[in-house]
Amino acid sequence: MTICRKVEANTRELVLFNDQLEKISSLLLHEFNQGLGKDTHYEASVKMFPTYVRDIPNGSEKGKFLALDLGGTNFRVLLIDLDGDDFHMENEVFEIPEKIMIGTGTQLFDHIAECLSKFLEYQGIKGQKLPLGFTFSFPCKQEGLTSARLVTWTKGFKCSGVEGEDVVQLLREAVNKRGDMEIDVVAIVNDTTGTLMSCAHKNKECRIGLIIGTGTNACYVEKVSNLPVDSVISGTGTNSCYVEKLENVELWDGDYEDPRQVVINTEWGAFGDNCCLDFVRTRYDREVDENSLNPGEHLFEKMISGMYMGELVRRCLVHLTEEGLLFGGKGSQKLYEMYAFSTKYVSMIESDHKHVFDETRKVLREMNLEHATQEDCENLKLVCARFSTRAAFLVSAAVACILNRIKRPHTTVGVDGSVYRYHPHFHDLMEKKISELTAPDHKFDLMLSEDGSGRGAALVAAVAVRTRN
Repeated sequence: MTICRKVEANTRELVLFNDQLEKISSLLLHEFNQGLGKDTHYEASVKMFPTYVRDIPNGSEKGKFLALDLGGTNFRVLLIDLDGDDFHMENEVFEIPEKIMIGTGTQLFDHIAECLSKFLEYQGIKGQKLPLGFTFSFPCKQEGLTSARLVTWTKGFKCSGVEGEDVVQLLREAVNKRGDMEIDVVAIVNDTTGTLMSCAHKNKECRIGLIIGTGTNACYVEKVSNLPVDSVISGTGTNSCYVEKLENVELWDGDYEDPRQVVINTEWGAFGDNCCLDFVRTRYDREVDENSLNPGEHLFEKMISGMYMGELVRRCLVHLTEEGLLFGGKGSQKLYEMYAFSTKYVSMIESDHKHVFDETRKVLREMNLEHATQEDCENLKLVCARFSTRAAFLVSAAVACILNRIKRPHTTVGVDGSVYRYHPHFHDLMEKKISELTAPDHKFDLMLSEDGSGRGAALVAAVAVRTRN
C-alpha cells in the first residue's frame, strides 16, 4: 500500500454517503419539530426562534435607513437610501479587537456606539433620527421585532453580562450614554434573516437565508398555521364543532392575520448537541470541540464553519504526520499551533488545478513545511477536500430538509458567508447534493447575497416602517 492510499484510508470516515445524509435530514426535521413545539422547545437543541419578521420587501419601500451588522470579528455600519428596487449604499467596516470579544458587554456596546457615532459624523447625518435595523448574528430569543435576548455567545465571543439580556436595550443604553446621537431601532435580526431579505429584494422567490462563514445558520419563511384562523372543523359523535388552529409554530404569540407567516431562525448550529450526530463525528471533531470556548455546544457548526474547518484539517495533518504518512514524519512548530492552519488555506489549496501546486506551495511556506514532497501536496489537497466536501454535504442535507418541509414548487436560497463565497467548489458541491436529497418537484437555486446581511437589516427596517405606516 502506498502512502497516498494509507492517507485515503485514514480519512475515509469523513466521506458521507446519501443514506447517511438522508438520516441527517430526517434527524434535523425531528429537531425542527421539537424546537417549534411549545412543550418541547425548552429542551430542544435546535431552538427555531420566531423572528417576528412577517413579510419580505414588495418594492414600495422608500427612504433612508441605517443598519448595524455584528456577526464576527468585524462590525459594519451602513446607510442605505432606498427607492423601491433602487438603492444607494454607504458603509464602513470597523474591527472588534479580541480583548473586546472576550471582555465585558459594556465594552462591546460602547465600542459599537462609538463606531456608529464616527460613521454618522462622517456621513454628515448625526443630527438626523433615522430608522435602524440591527443585525446581531448570535443565538437570541426574540420577544418582538425590537427585542432579543442573547441565549449564548458563539464564534469566539465571550463578553460578560450579555447572555440573558436584551441586546437592543444594551445598544440603546450605550448610545444614550454618549449623548451625541439619537437612534430609532425598528428591527433586530440575525445574519440569516438579513441575507434572506437582501436576496428577496432582488428575487421574490427567496424564502431561505443561509450563512456558511465564520459560523453557520439558516432561516426560512414558515406558515404559522396550515388552516385559516376561522376554519370550522366538525366534531365526531355529536353535532358540535370547534375552531382549530393547526399550528406549525406553537411558539407563535402574534396574530394570525395576513400574512400568516413568520421567518424562523433555526439556530441549526446547535444541531447534534444532544449527541444525535455522534455517528458521523470523528476524533478531529471531538478534539476541536474539547478545546473550544464552548465544549459540547454548536457541534454542527463546528463540523462546517470557517471558524473551525482549518483547525479540523490541521489536527488531521498532525495525526498523519505523527503516523509518518505526511512530510516524512517531520512537522513544523507552526503545524502544532492551534488554529495556525487558516480556513482560507483550504480554499487556496483546493483552487489549484490537478497536479499543479502553486497555491499549495504558498500555504506550505507559510506553515514552514517547505520540505513537503509532490506526494505530500497531493495528500494535503485530499485532506482539505475531505473536510470541505463533508461540510458542503452536511449543509446540503440541512437545506434539503427545509426544502422538503416547505414544499414550494421553486425556492431561491439566499447564501452568504466566506466559506461559500471563497471556496472554489462549495457552490457546485451543494447544488448537486441538494438536488439528490430533495424531492424532484421542489426546485431550487442558490443565490449569492451580493450586499451581505447588513443591507438586509436595513430592508427589514424598511419593511417594518412600511408596515407601521
